[in-house]
Amino acid sequence: MMADNAGFRPDAEVFASAGPHPDDNPPAYSSSKSTSVVSLNDFNSKANLTEKNQLSLSEDPYSPFEHRDPKGASTGGALAHLLKSSLGTGILAMPMAFHNAGLVFGMCMTLIVGFLCTHCVHILVKTSHNICRDAKVPALGFAETAEKVFEYGPKGMRPYSNFAKQFVDVGLMATYYAAACVYIVFIATSFHDVINYDCNLNWDVRIYIALTVIPCLFIGQIRNLKWLVPFSLMANVFIVITFVIVLYYMFDEPLVYSDKPLIAPAAHIPLFFATVIFAMEGIGVVMPVENSMRKPQQFLGCPGVLNTAMITVVLLYAIIGFFGYVRFGDTVRGSITLNLPDGSWLADTAKLLMAVAILFTFGLQFYVPNEILWRKISHKFSPEKHNITQILLRTGIILVSGGVAAAIPNLEPFISLVGAVFFSLLGIFVPSFVETVYLYPDRLGWCNWKMVKNIILGVLSILALIAGAVASIGEIIEMYSSDD
Repeated sequence: MMADNAGFRPDAEVFASAGPHPDDNPPAYSSSKSTSVVSLNDFNSKANLTEKNQLSLSEDPYSPFEHRDPKGASTGGALAHLLKSSLGTGILAMPMAFHNAGLVFGMCMTLIVGFLCTHCVHILVKTSHNICRDAKVPALGFAETAEKVFEYGPKGMRPYSNFAKQFVDVGLMATYYAAACVYIVFIATSFHDVINYDCNLNWDVRIYIALTVIPCLFIGQIRNLKWLVPFSLMANVFIVITFVIVLYYMFDEPLVYSDKPLIAPAAHIPLFFATVIFAMEGIGVVMPVENSMRKPQQFLGCPGVLNTAMITVVLLYAIIGFFGYVRFGDTVRGSITLNLPDGSWLADTAKLLMAVAILFTFGLQFYVPNEILWRKISHKFSPEKHNITQILLRTGIILVSGGVAAAIPNLEPFISLVGAVFFSLLGIFVPSFVETVYLYPDRLGWCNWKMVKNIILGVLSILALIAGAVASIGEIIEMYSSDD
């Protein structure tokens, strides 16, 4: 599935060399795609006017798709990358999400949130295509798309173009580093449950977190994506095997629906939204995948890479979440693999395979934020010190991630907190805001319906951020209070 990784690019990569950079004060967009300015003197000469019109007609608009790498990722490879980024610890957390929502409410809102996340990715990619055409560059990452939209947008927004880029970059780094902490907790918890039970040990999960950091230190030093391909291939195989085992345990005995609420208590609902947003949002991977395609026009549309991937993801999430909650009820944990019976060789195999799969995925998860960070600070170090600096930097970040994971070793509120804070902002708020700035003022549709729609999306994302963060932090505080 990861055979096309050679075409994969970090989100922050800029394709400035492929096209001219816009002026410091570029003209604002107009609703027409191409216009020809004709002076009054041209009307004195019919020949001059005819010549100018012929010149205007002969100038084709810039097509960014024609300037993409012909050896880039195939459509199938792009689909595999997008599915890979969405099918990980998130899908295993869906039964916990349904526990916080109820059966009917959880199913309905999973489909609705899936639609909203797909729509936000769609408008981000579409806006990126449009701004690439206007700026005459073949491709732009997430942060660069936000920067160019502000740079070419209304005059009042242009001074904030660099802030927009830095905001997205920092948000992406924080998102991926926080997700790396979730990965460490998940790996350690899986090994903790299996080894402690089978070997009759009573080691604290923090010991396993410290041991998990050791292989992460080595995998985190890989700086070339092609060296991560074997790890990703093995991770894909392990994930498929784990899903098969999980499905077996979900349906190995009659399911009981009667004792499951259709709608959960209102206080738990914010945790549901935070978990679902964390599970579904792969916004940081979308633009690198799209930029790596040799036929990016096949990313959007029907069926298209995006729609195919998201329909598959949403259906899988809804099925695993619904039946996983029905099967395990109130005892469901942050990953459904942790609910599998202790001591069973098949269940232990699923837990360990998923833990190793996430460990192998850690390198890819760690790659994007480090590329962004290194691009920002590499100029501060002499070239001969780049290698040792990167080694020390990556080591330090992984050790800090391990420390954060040890401080919050409970997976459930950690997942909700990351989803509420980071994915609400990057996955919903930023795409809707960027589209509004790009379309402002005269391309917002009838009665400015696109602006109204994006305002609603922005408000929903902020509400999800606040409510989810408060609920998650409350659970973390309660967890520590109960320990005392």
